[in-house]
Amino acid sequence: MLTAVAAFAPAKVNLYLHVVGRRADGLHLLDSLVAFADIGDCVRAAQSAVLSLAVSGPEAGPITGLGEDNLVLRAARLLAGHGAIAAGAALQLDKQLPVAAGLGGGSSDAAAALRALASLWRVPIPEQELLALAAGLGADVPACLNAGPVWVGGIGERLVPAPALPPVGIVLANPRKPLPTAAVFGARRGPFSDTGRFEPMPREAAALAQMLTRRRNDLTEPAMTLVPEIRTVLGRLAALPGALLSRMSGSGASCFALFEDRAAAIRAWRLLAAAEPGWWCAAGTLGAAPQQFSRQFSG
Repeated sequence: MLTAVAAFAPAKVNLYLHVVGRRADGLHLLDSLVAFADIGDCVRAAQSAVLSLAVSGPEAGPITGLGEDNLVLRAARLLAGHGAIAAGAALQLDKQLPVAAGLGGGSSDAAAALRALASLWRVPIPEQELLALAAGLGADVPACLNAGPVWVGGIGERLVPAPALPPVGIVLANPRKPLPTAAVFGARRGPFSDTGRFEPMPREAAALAQMLTRRRNDLTEPAMTLVPEIRTVLGRLAALPGALLSRMSGSGASCFALFEDRAAAIRAWRLLAAAEPGWWCAAGTLGAAPQQFSRQFSG
């Protein structure tokens, strides 16, 4: 008998992000290459007669007051309604990623909740139906549900699987400045960009970084008008030994640097964390497979 499921909620990283247009309703059209790191939160779902959520972890503070608006609970209610599930679940969210940081933390948490509960409740839901449910929770949630490299288009709902990335180390850094996505898009000015998709996928970290230097994150400048510290973060990341590329992720304020491998990223992270103790920093590997993100417990 399945008693609990734990699902990892990895950080979402926009390796590039081009704003390519705007719909009549005001929503921006995007083109992005998204990948996921082995750095993130964890959602655990255990059998229970009622639905509940407990939040813990070093980044739990900003979301403990959300109550019923938490995306994890919204995902649980949505899946229960879709599957006519009467059972509850005791949900636990271990929050390691900063909030409103451009790393898709809330969306990834919601996706992890869907994966965990679909398994715990044994909901026989086809993948496309689960993706449609995910889209109802937010534009980033479908990509987070798959948790693999993906080309993202439209307002975030058009997903095309991308080839596997080469092994690459990553350092993430945030200056402890939350930055709402809507405010960044509202500050954006200027023309739209062309799409930046490429093929084939480079097979080495340095070649991938070189390919990405010919692309950018179109939200960086508007984000820096709201949080000038982003410029400092990017500069510090670029100056780390072995850094191949530094860039802002999503709408910020988190930024990343790519490295030849995990070991190089960890060495650089130790230097950055010691120099900037007030920042949130983490290091790991980019491109982990989604199959590595769940554990089941039977009893």
